[in-house]
Amino acid sequence: MRIADLGEITGPVLVFGGPYSNLQATQALFARAKELGIAPERMICTGDVVAYCAQPAQTVEAIRAAGCAVLAGNCERQLARNALDCGCGFDAGTHCDLLSGGWYGHANRSVGAEAREWMAGLPDLMLFSHSGRRAAVIHGGMSDVSRFVWRVSDEAVFVEEIALIQEVAGPVDMVFSGHSGLMFQRRVGTVDWINAGAIGMPPHDGRVETGFAVLGPRGIAFHRLPYDHCAAHAAMQAVGLVQGYDRALLSGYWPSEDVLPPVLRRAACANG
Repeated sequence: MRIADLGEITGPVLVFGGPYSNLQATQALFARAKELGIAPERMICTGDVVAYCAQPAQTVEAIRAAGCAVLAGNCERQLARNALDCGCGFDAGTHCDLLSGGWYGHANRSVGAEAREWMAGLPDLMLFSHSGRRAAVIHGGMSDVSRFVWRVSDEAVFVEEIALIQEVAGPVDMVFSGHSGLMFQRRVGTVDWINAGAIGMPPHDGRVETGFAVLGPRGIAFHRLPYDHCAAHAAMQAVGLVQGYDRALLSGYWPSEDVLPPVLRRAACANG
């Protein structure tokens, strides 16, 4: 396991997940960070730089050029190994599973050897301190990089993952995660678990804006990220990624709703 300790970070920290090969959203994020006065050295990516959208190589290049801290997601791990699938942890036969072959194949063809070498060197766990609190950053779970942890997951899931982190890293006050793509904050004992969401795909709520989190002196604030989603959609169509995630950029709803716990699906949300 590769562990990166970023030390003490002062000032607001911007944490974001899942650029997902969405170059337009990535560019918009860095522009928004500049407006907020947050330099790249105070930005952390929870992984999956590459995934569903059209421009994997360009998105990797933009992330690397910015110089922010990047964690290895399952997609980075798989591409670094020259694996033939995304390793996302989808159940067999789900829409996510069936659709992953298209976008992962495109990513596998697009990402070069030098970028894969960079991915191979990314950490699996990050640590940092902020305003007297100690934070860990993981992708999915400590037990499994592709574990889906939702805001409605059983408390035992959070307790297990926090215990595994603390076995390796010692006591932590906060855990930042990604992978599931939905922003949330949940208190588990004395630990705050924060999923920063994903900037490359909307959080399945009917809005096209994606999202990220900022850790400040008063805690966590979630921000929505407007970007040129029409250009991102057009780029997906241009390379033939028209299996459904392209439409999600316009509708704000995933084509793979069956990966979600039932209470987080569209019908349940509409009924309150």
